[in-house]
Amino acid sequence: MQEGFTEDELRLTTMDLWFEEKLEPPVGTTFRVLVNRTIERFRSEYQEIAVLETEKLGKMLILDGVIMLSEFDEFAYHEMIIHVPLLTHPNPKKVLVIGGGDGGSIREIVKHKEVEEVHLCEIDRAVVEVSKRHLPTLSSGFSDPRVKIFYEDGAKFVKNKKGEYDVIIVDSTDPVGAAVVLFEEPFYRDMYEALKPDGIIVSQCESIYYHQDLIKRMLSFISNIFELTGYYYSLVPTYPSGTIGFAFCSKKYNPLKDLDEKRYYKLGKLKYYNPQIHKTSFCLPAFIRELLPPDLLKINNDLIV
Repeated sequence: MQEGFTEDELRLTTMDLWFEEKLEPPVGTTFRVLVNRTIERFRSEYQEIAVLETEKLGKMLILDGVIMLSEFDEFAYHEMIIHVPLLTHPNPKKVLVIGGGDGGSIREIVKHKEVEEVHLCEIDRAVVEVSKRHLPTLSSGFSDPRVKIFYEDGAKFVKNKKGEYDVIIVDSTDPVGAAVVLFEEPFYRDMYEALKPDGIIVSQCESIYYHQDLIKRMLSFISNIFELTGYYYSLVPTYPSGTIGFAFCSKKYNPLKDLDEKRYYKLGKLKYYNPQIHKTSFCLPAFIRELLPPDLLKINNDLIV
């Protein structure tokens, strides 16, 4: 350790040069980003929060040392977690986002004019506040009058909701700390009850390269709860392995058969999502199809000829 500095002070000074995230220590990989300056860094009630100005990736939001997003590629995540379910459901009037305090998911939801009410359930008020201060390209949707924010534990929040939502989005951090419960079976059973009879859930479901055991475990219990289940993914360079996946859980509608392309053209210009990407994102590599039994991928199986 450099003489005269505590570990936290040393980390703060080096953060102004490079930020390094240890992506997957068992695999032995890291991700390093050249940083111009630390815009803000503090500890909230729940976690350490930092906003960095990077050399090439725009502003970056860091929670407990883990990259949540960069302005460079966040659209590839937020457009795919939102538009796939909302353009599959024929009439998504009421939508819930669990997590997602940065506002990116809300920004995409409010592009859908048929949505009448949007609830955001975020446990850490500070994430919303820091996004409003420093990430206006993500937090712009918070000003929409259809949006209401609840600063609560998402797992407890859905327990008190019955048949209320058309679509639920789980825009969570990785399964560590308080977020572990968002990757467990009881939470998905509670969300099932919180949906209307034809509701859809899409949840962040990690990397097909680094988190295969987690994906298989989650799809195993999800497929026992929902009538239709599947897995799709997006390409996001600043996330571990450059990919991020999503579990698609539906009571009725199939994203490959019920996509409403007409509504897509009413959303305005998007950067990543289009109807072709919507469909092909469910095409999985051979090694994943070998890992996941066909009964866990009822939706993806429609692509097999």
